[in-house]
Order: sequence, then structure tokens, then C-alpha cells
Amino acid sequence: MGTLALMGSGELTATMVEVHKMLLSRFPADRSALFLDTPAGFQLNAGQIGANAIEYFRKRVGCRLEIASYRSSETISAVDAAAAYQKLRGANYILMGPGSPTYAIKQLSKSRIPEIFIDHIRKGGCLVAASAAALTAGSFTLPVYEIYKVGQSLHWVNGLDILGTFGLRLIVIPHWNNAEGGTHDTSRCFMGSSRFDKLISIMEDPFPVLGIDEHTACIIDFSSRSFQIYGIGRVILQHHSNTQYFVSNKTYPLELLQGGESTSAEAAVEPAFSSEPETQHCDESDFWREVHDLREDFQQAITSDDLRRSANGLLQLDRILWQAEGNRENPELIAQARDLFREQVAELGTRTALTRSAMAQVIGPVVDSILTARQRLRQSQQFEAADALRDALTMAGIIVEDSDAGYRWQLADCKEEDNDQSY
Repeated sequence: MGTLALMGSGELTATMVEVHKMLLSRFPADRSALFLDTPAGFQLNAGQIGANAIEYFRKRVGCRLEIASYRSSETISAVDAAAAYQKLRGANYILMGPGSPTYAIKQLSKSRIPEIFIDHIRKGGCLVAASAAALTAGSFTLPVYEIYKVGQSLHWVNGLDILGTFGLRLIVIPHWNNAEGGTHDTSRCFMGSSRFDKLISIMEDPFPVLGIDEHTACIIDFSSRSFQIYGIGRVILQHHSNTQYFVSNKTYPLELLQGGESTSAEAAVEPAFSSEPETQHCDESDFWREVHDLREDFQQAITSDDLRRSANGLLQLDRILWQAEGNRENPELIAQARDLFREQVAELGTRTALTRSAMAQVIGPVVDSILTARQRLRQSQQFEAADALRDALTMAGIIVEDSDAGYRWQLADCKEEDNDQSY
């Protein structure tokens, strides 16, 4: 029997490099590793996603990765489908990641790939299902885009149920601790906790939920009947009013995911809690939590073009990295955090230009001062001088519109979505 790795997110980032290396180390040097592109098969950048995966494995993991392409069951030819099946059957390591879980299920359920996955694990292979793909592994799948983006009513769709074949009656929810919403709750894979509770309530017989934090992996080893947690966050098992929390670098008996109690006194099991524990994490988890918080703050700052805040986040990350060295944190975790630090430095370095919104904020006070002066010139009937100021702004790419209420200005060549940058 082999391994099923479920990743909450970050399958192609610094935080999962060592996890991929560890999983691949179980196979001989001539191992075959594949990336299945089905979940993102409908996207125009599906080819680029595959190319990024190949480059990531070459540079960061040190392993050759090939693409097994099965983007659409409706358009793929019988020959190409057979070629994909043959590749998958001969692989030691299969990675499936970003995209749409419902699209992936629609395509894969019409193919032989689910049975190939099951046979792959039974023969000792490793299947890695990350992010969108992780959602498909359970008995039911959350239609994220349909509910969160389109606004469809709350519902579930049947999953591929890879876990069910091996006796694990679960629903898998990656991005469990997502916080991208800022002003609104986007945990539970963008559903928010209150809406997710409603989703569970519409089930006649609610299934246990396996929630996986971002940049966190749950590695299920069917041969040893155990599972381990790796990465920044935690994994939770939630069923009715009972919730259990599992943390990094511990081994747990697989029976816990089947609703059973631990029967081994030697099993390193984190106790179950009826509510979220506040002080039960080791220093290593605290270190990773701080790294994760700084990463999220950096991304928010970059998105809003707050370069000062971005730079401050990097300095803070550098500070805790030096502290981690002094505190003798796990060297592998420090190495992953340093990889993340370098990625953020590179991302900051590529921000060579401000977005239109940020540019408007920067030049706004200057433009308003010039237009205030122009208004005074017009009021004193110095129209030639006033027009000269307006012409100067036009040459600088700033369009001025006069009205009875005053003036409005905006940057030239605005797209429709940028029209809210008028003043």
C-alpha cells in the first residue's frame, strides 16, 4: 500500500519543498513523477501552470517532472487519453493541484483515472492532491466557485471518494484557515465558518470534515496505518460537536480519521479539544504561525501597493529568522522560511511600476494643488494661464473634466474597471 498526501495549499511554494522531497525519497532514483493538469484544464493558462510545476520540481525539488495531460473528457482523443492512462499507470508519484474541483470531477468521472489513482496507491505509489484537487478526494466535494463567486444556493456534489475506497468516510476542505477576505470571513475554503456550518446542516447524515490549513500537508500512509502533518498550520477533524486538532511532526494512528480512539500508548497524539486550544502549540508551531502571519501581511501590502509596509514585513521576517537560528529551531523549517523570504524579496523587486490606483494616490495631492490654482486663475479671468495648466496636465496623462460643481480628473487611458480612480 502507498501514500495519499493532501495539501491545504502551497504545493508549488517554498513551504512544501521538503514535503515533496520526503515523499519522493521513498522511491528509487529512476522514479517517475507526473503532474496531472485536469483541474485547470479549462483555464487559458493551463499550459503555464504545468510549466511552472516542471520548473519548480527541477529547481527546488531536484526531480524531473512530466505532464500527464487530460484537460477535457469531451475534447481529448482516444489516443491521447490512452497515452495519459499509460503515463499515470507507470508513475511512482502523481501530483494534481490548482483549478476547479467540480470541473476536475466532471472530467475525471468520465475517465479511467479514478480507478488508476486507487490502483496506484494500492501498488505503493504516492498520490498528492493539493488545493482544488484535495477537495475531490472525499465522499462529497464543495463547489467553491459556484457558491463563492457565482452565488448559487448551498449544495454539495459527489466527490471522487478516493478516501472512501480505503475506509475513510470524509469530506476534505483545504484552505481551512484562509484569511484573504480581510473584512469578511473566508476560512473553510472561502465559505466562512457560518456559511460552512449551514452547508454541513443540509446533509441528512453529516460526514466528518478533514480541514487542512494553508501551506500544510496531511500525509496518509496506508502501509503503516498512520498519518503525519507537515508544514505551517494544523489539520482538524470535525464531526458534529467533536473537534480534534493535529499538529506538525507527529504521527497519528489512521483509526483517528475513521472515528476511532487511539489504542496505542506510544502514539504521539495531540489531545482532542472541545474548543480551539490557545496555548497547546510548541515553539516550532509558534515560529511557523509568525512566518505565516508575516507572509499574509506582505501579500496584502503588495496587493495594495504599500511598498513601505511590504519592506517592513520583510525586515520583520528577517528578524525572526535570525531569532530562530539563535533559538535552534528546526533547520529544515528555517530553510523553508528563508526560501519564502527570498521569494518575497524577488516579488518586491519585480514591482517596478505602481498600479493605476496607487499612482493616483501618490500624485493626487499634487494634481489637486495644480487644479486649485487653475480654479483661482479662472475666477480671476486669467483663462490663458488656466488653460496652460490644463494643457500641462493633459500632456502628463491626466484628463480634467470641468463641471458646475468644480472639477474631476483621472489618469488617461483608464480601463472600465479603473474608472473609480476619478477625483
